[in-house]
Amino acid sequence: MSEQIINLLITGTLDTLQMTIISTVMAMLLGIPLGVVLVVTSKGHILENVALNKVLGAIVNATRSVPFIILMVAIIPFTRMVVGTSIGTTAACVPLTIAAIPFLARLVETSIKDINFGVIEAAQSMGASPLKIIWKVLLPEALPTIIDNVTVLIVNLIGYSAMAGAIGGGGLGDIAIRYGYQRFQADIMIATIIILIVLVQVVQMIGDAWSKAMNKK
Repeated sequence: MSEQIINLLITGTLDTLQMTIISTVMAMLLGIPLGVVLVVTSKGHILENVALNKVLGAIVNATRSVPFIILMVAIIPFTRMVVGTSIGTTAACVPLTIAAIPFLARLVETSIKDINFGVIEAAQSMGASPLKIIWKVLLPEALPTIIDNVTVLIVNLIGYSAMAGAIGGGGLGDIAIRYGYQRFQADIMIATIIILIVLVQVVQMIGDAWSKAMNKK
């Protein structure tokens, strides 16, 4: 494998990491609060608002129903409006983030719902406000599983970022398509697959270690 191809793979790996990191951070900033809202506004919870809950739930379900490859194409005008282009690593971050937010929100919602409601009732009996219950009870109790959820999200985003290469999103997916598929260079295709597998394994190991550390506290 030539030095040029090696440099290309390094650049593709860095682009994939950039897309994944940016999308993950944005998804955490918006998806975790959305997941909390989906729980606390549900029937019988601390901030019950069934109408809001149904609207948010419908939006989340609708977004998650669209296959990622279709979502990327469908929101090209929005992507251009946000970043000024629909091609490249920066542009790919927009559909990746939009796909990641509802995905993480549902995972966080499930994690928080698993918390024993008796803990919440105990906090309410001591006069804790809904905001304090969210910050002092719900999020700390669900933190280990939320970390697991973020790990699952990152692994999925690595796969999605590779898929973004199909429409000029850059990264390892773009290299695999342009060189491995279109030019029949099997060694490059294999190299991109190996790099993606290594990235997923590293992310999973870090996520598992972090989750175990949180469970011990």
